[in-house]
Amino acid sequence: MPVDLQSLYRRERDALLAYLARRTADPELALELLAETFAQAVASRGRFRGDSDAAWLYGIAKHQLALYYRRGRVEQRALKRLGIEPPPPTPEALAEITRRAALVELRDELAVAMATLSPGTRDAVRLRVVDELSYGELAQRLGISEGAARVRVSRGLSALAVEMTS
Repeated sequence: MPVDLQSLYRRERDALLAYLARRTADPELALELLAETFAQAVASRGRFRGDSDAAWLYGIAKHQLALYYRRGRVEQRALKRLGIEPPPPTPEALAEITRRAALVELRDELAVAMATLSPGTRDAVRLRVVDELSYGELAQRLGISEGAARVRVSRGLSALAVEMTS
């Protein structure tokens, strides 16, 4: 039975947008990923064979999120250079997404969790995740081996995951 995309969109868009916003901490990016998710759903609707259209949609969203992180920002910069850019969302829309996804609270929780890390681990996580340095660059910046940099980041992310889920 074909999936009813209009009903699915009306039923899941807000929750899916919050899901993406919480994973990216960026309302504009979440809107882009939501659009990509539904575009992919439209393109692949003939292949839907499951029982749960919502689970199917979230699977597409997870895939779009993974693709975004794999592609990195190179593609986004290229699109901007070519002048291919969707109109920016309104400040009101961004504020509403931020509110619905509880991004302020999430950022506060993350700041508290980051403060529990040792300074070296905190710096390693920040340099790798926020500043997007390679492990080699991170190691050079901190004056440690690349292996030690990987260990610090891995342990830091694990500690953050535990801290934020408890």
